Amino acid sequence: MNLVALYGALRVAAGASAIARAPIAGALVGLGVFGAVAATEWSPSRDALELASLTTTTTYYSATVVGAVLAVGLVRRGIDRVRSRAGGSDAGSRSAVPWGAVAGVGAVAAASVLSNPLFAAWATVPLALVLAIVGLSERAAWWLAGGLVAGSILGFVGRMPLAHLIANTGAGYADPTQWAASLDYYGALLAERWSAPWGAASVIVIALLWGWCVSACVLLVRRRDVGAAVVAACGWVVPLVVVVGAIALGTHAARYLQPVVFAPLLGLVVLPELLPRALPAARRGTVVGATAVALTAAVALGIPRIAATAPDADLACVVDWVGKSGRTGAGQFWTVRLPKTHLADPRALVQVDHELRGYAWLVNRDDFGVGEVSFLVIDAQTPAFALPGERTMTDAALVPCGRYTIADFGDEALPLGPQRS
Repeated sequence: MNLVALYGALRVAAGASAIARAPIAGALVGLGVFGAVAATEWSPSRDALELASLTTTTTYYSATVVGAVLAVGLVRRGIDRVRSRAGGSDAGSRSAVPWGAVAGVGAVAAASVLSNPLFAAWATVPLALVLAIVGLSERAAWWLAGGLVAGSILGFVGRMPLAHLIANTGAGYADPTQWAASLDYYGALLAERWSAPWGAASVIVIALLWGWCVSACVLLVRRRDVGAAVVAACGWVVPLVVVVGAIALGTHAARYLQPVVFAPLLGLVVLPELLPRALPAARRGTVVGATAVALTAAVALGIPRIAATAPDADLACVVDWVGKSGRTGAGQFWTVRLPKTHLADPRALVQVDHELRGYAWLVNRDDFGVGEVSFLVIDAQTPAFALPGERTMTDAALVPCGRYTIADFGDEALPLGPQRS
């Protein structure tokens, strides 16, 4: 569903059928390349610089990815509509205002920022910069920029009455003094990606797409195709602004750099605008042959890998024990998530940190209403618990479950601390 939504956003960015050339083909090419890049990402590490496949999940800002592309598309639609009504005249387009697009981009910005303020860094700032340049010759660009910024502000304002529901504001993620460490961190991730199977190929593809966006932007500006030029410009401006900003703020999370992968796709949706209107017969054959080879390679690469899986006896041991106990236990994030998912009632395992404080991150906060637990689920990677009072792990009876261990405190209750994220 996320990929279908991404296609929809790319289709909007490709322009209206009455104005743009082959917009469906452009959107499909963009989505196809995105899928091919995602198929090269095989690492099990959550810290890997594998950014395309994150959009196939529900927890790594997939809606923000779609919202950012959609905002660019709505801006293009607004500019195209104004220039179409003016007959392509620069003078005639200066007085018109694309109210529908202004309202649309404002609504997308408001909803996106309300759910994830990262939209402001991924879309509001870079797109506003592009529109400020376009505004030197197109009055409509200022209205669109105003709608984008106003919507983003409205989204931030909308978060205020919801502050008690927001576990993490994100303010603690920024530390500009760590810019050098951030540069080293992202550099190491890039080197690791380069050395991975198919990793170098995907890095080269993204680099080529970024360069193409620059070239396409220049060509479209020369043709005075302002709407398509804005789309192509965002394809290289957005990654540049996001990468520089992420390093300058001292961040350490690969997921913040997702625009590096999805933004350059915008250069592909405008590709049909720059292709020759007609190709000689010999060239048509070459193009068809090359396309067939590329599609065959993409299909071969994208075929899901078939893996034979055996029942997880260790997981089953924990799930059975917890279910039969009729009591509530706890565990830390990476340890407890899998057993919690497989329980008939997930509330029987509460997600906590090492000090037994409720860890309100990607869980239902109703879990913490139980107030106390009587056993802990641990594994070899679980950081040592600092239990409340005089209690220690030696007070518990240990139940082995393969890679898991259940520390059972029996009738002795362990109180949960305040929630944190």
